[in-house]
This record gives sequence, C-alpha cells and structure tokens, in this order.
Amino acid sequence: MLRSALLILSGSAATSLLLFGRNLAVAALIPVEDYGIAATFALAMAAVEMASTLGLQQQIVQAKDGEDPKLQDALQGFQVFRGIVAAVVLVAVAHPLAAFLRIAEVAWAYQVLALVPVMTALQHFDIHRLNRSGHYLPMVATGAVPALAALLIVWPLAHWLGDWRVMLIAILVQHVGAASLSHLVAQRRYRLSVDLQIWRRSFVFGWPLLVNAMILFAVFQGDKLLVGRLLGMEVLGVFAMAVTLTLTPSFVLDKTVQTTFLPKLSAAQGADIGVLVRGAILWAVTLGALLAAGGVLVAPMLAPFLANSGYAALPLLIGPLAVMQGLRICKSGTGVVALSQGLTSNAAIANGPRLLALVVGWAVVSNGGSLLALIWIGCVAEACGFALSMTLLRRRASVPFAVPLASVALASIAFVAAVSATALPQVWGIGAGVSLAAAIGLALRAVRHGFLPTKPT
Repeated sequence: MLRSALLILSGSAATSLLLFGRNLAVAALIPVEDYGIAATFALAMAAVEMASTLGLQQQIVQAKDGEDPKLQDALQGFQVFRGIVAAVVLVAVAHPLAAFLRIAEVAWAYQVLALVPVMTALQHFDIHRLNRSGHYLPMVATGAVPALAALLIVWPLAHWLGDWRVMLIAILVQHVGAASLSHLVAQRRYRLSVDLQIWRRSFVFGWPLLVNAMILFAVFQGDKLLVGRLLGMEVLGVFAMAVTLTLTPSFVLDKTVQTTFLPKLSAAQGADIGVLVRGAILWAVTLGALLAAGGVLVAPMLAPFLANSGYAALPLLIGPLAVMQGLRICKSGTGVVALSQGLTSNAAIANGPRLLALVVGWAVVSNGGSLLALIWIGCVAEACGFALSMTLLRRRASVPFAVPLASVALASIAFVAAVSATALPQVWGIGAGVSLAAAIGLALRAVRHGFLPTKPT
C-alpha cells in the first residue's frame, strides 16, 4: 500500500505542481488585476462542476460490480450527458456572473469555457476503473502530461497576448489534452450507453455528493466571489494566489488519501476494515498537520521576495490559510471511510459549518472586516466540521475504530502552535518550531500505525 500511495502522491503532486507553476507563471507575466480576472475562470469552472457532480468516478471504484463493462459504458454515457448539461449551464450564467463581478467585458470568455466540461465528460473511465486493481499510472499520466503542456505554452502566450486570455487558452489546452490522453492509455474500447436503471442508481449514489459539491463551491469559491465583488480584481488577484499556494497541496493530499484508501476500504472485510479505518483517519490528520506547519514556516520566508511587488500582502495570508486547509484535510480520512460505506451524505453535513462561516464572513467584510478575519472564521468552521465528521462516522458507520490518544494530542499541539505562530508574530519562532515538531511526531506515528498491519481496534 505504501508504494501505491507514494505513486499517487508523486503523480498528484506533479500535476498540482505543474498547474501551480502555470498559475505562478501567469501571475508573474501579466498584471495583478488581470490575474484577478484569470482567477475567476477557475470560479466559473467550479460552478459548473458543482452543478453536475454525481461522483461517477468514485462509483466505478466503490461499486462491487465496478469491473462490469455494462456499468462502465452507462457511467460514461451519463458523464457525457452531464457534461453537455454543464456546458449549457455555463453559457447561460456567463453574462450574469460577469456582471456580478463587474467585469462584463469578459462574459464571452466564460462561454468559451463551456468547452471544458464537455472535454472532461469525454474522458475514458478506464483511468478510474484501473484503480480497483492498483494500476494508478494511467490516471497519474492523464493528469500530469496535459498539465505540463499547459505550463509550457504560458510564456509564448504571455508575450503574444499579455493579459488574462493566457489563462483561458492554457485551461483549454489542459482539458483537451487530458481527454485525448485518457483514451490513449485505456485498455477497453470506449462506449457510451443509456441505461436508465444504472443512471437512476448513479443519481441515488451521487445526489448527496451533489449537495456536498454545492457546499464545497461555497467553501472554496464563495470567499473569492466575496472578495471580487466587494474589494475588486486587484485584491482578488492577491487573495487568489494565496489560496492557490495553500489549496494546491491540500488537493494533492486529499486525493492521495482517497485514492489510496477508497478501493481497499470498499473491498475489505472483517478485522481488516478496522485497521484501514484507523489508517485513513490517522494519515489524514497527519497530512493536515504537516500542511499547517509547512505554511507557517514558509510564509515569512516569502516576504523579502515580494516586498516591492503587487503581491506584498501575500505572506500575511498564507499561514492562516494553511491552517484552514490543514483542518480541512483532517476531514478527508473520515470522508473516505464514509464514502466506502455508502454514506455519501456525511461530507455534506460535515461541511455545513463552513457554509455558515461564509455567511458570517460576508457580513464581516461588508462592514469593513479584513481578509484575515474572513480566514480565521473559516478556520473555526473547519475545526467544527472535523469534529462533526468524526461524530457522524461513529454513529453511522458499521465498522469499529479508535484513533490513539497520542495522535490526537500531537495533532492538537501542531494546530494550536500553528495558530499561535500566525496570529502572534512575536512568538513565530517558537510556534513554528513546536508545530513542526508535533507534525513530524504525528507523521512518525502514521508511518508506524497507518499502513503496517496491526491488531484491529
């Protein structure tokens, strides 16, 4: 399992680093205000994905009949239908979204982005089906190679266009490449079918994930909507870069936990389930603590390099955002266990506090509150969500589990120290050191207990 996890982690990290490099290159080559506009493209795409999420990729991994070609063909057919609907939705909301953000002149770009959900829908599901048997390389390649192509074209595009259109074209290149490559690495012939029984089953499986996707859209993009609407594109450019710096590694870690543990949890029986549940939760908490500690350490080091640029405020935001994303990663362990048990509504309920925080944050910023206040409100909500997710899993899941008290203590120390280091600059050195030490200690426990066979609890 450790070897598979390292492959997934390295592949996901490579993809995310390439996309991060693309974003960084675009930010360096175009004005800050234009980067703010470019950041809204991700917001538009997230809105489309939110409106059409049904967890079809997870279903083919989780389902007992995931190897059945009939199921795969029907899921691919449903995916194409979903993509067409998403494209129509994006075309329809293009002008209202641009008007809301006060950039009506770029509405046409949102309509062009309607090609992206269609390309995503045309991906071959073999890259997900092969995960069932531990073959992760096709999925890794489909993510990393197109991301590399998107990065390589940024520089010539920037010298040719020099504005937010660079990001628009790079996004299109990435998704067209991913769809094409997924067919090249597939083992089965690509077929589409309309099977209303399977489609109905997919909807029953996926509607709680759809609700959770709506909440996640509010969680990940609501703050950007707020900042863009109330504070303008230039402030949004800085905020979006800070979010990218912390959200990118969090997505890597989240995907690593899910891809590593979901197939094994779905197939496990008897005593093995308890061991895997404990491993998933322990590794999620460990990775979350490491992310928080890393953000606290890195943020002050960036200040000298950004002092005379349009991103001078960036280091002040990275530490708190890393804490918030670290707390979010902690929920991924309980989330993947719940998904393996078919408890698809757990994630939506656990994200409820974060949705409430968005409402509070909007009120705070509307009345003169700072971006830091908005972020700390999100941190409190993520901590509450993690506690709620653990409670839901204990009450709803049919598997027993227990997380060692020492692990809980180390995780708590890591996060408290990270918060102290970011909120109180005068104790930064002590807080950062304690946070890193606790995170490393937690990682050592995870290496010992998270993957190696132990007696079930």
